[in-house]
Amino acid sequence: MKIQILGTGCPKCKKLAENAEAAAKQAGIQYEMEKVTDITKIMAFGVMMTPALAVDGVVKVVGKVPSSEEIEKFLK
Repeated sequence: MKIQILGTGCPKCKKLAENAEAAAKQAGIQYEMEKVTDITKIMAFGVMMTPALAVDGVVKVVGKVPSSEEIEKFLK
């Protein structure tokens, strides 16, 4: 499973990355984490607000930082 954090590296982006990593560990899944910071690549996902979370290339959350429990639901 590929988890992508779309954002420029702001504090919210970092928190989203922490929560996503915690969720993946809680779910006990194999994952690869990628931080997408290039604004052109972020826009290619159709995302206009950051941070955003994509799982296997599908955007799940835009413009907010969900809890690790919420993220875990997207990973199952």
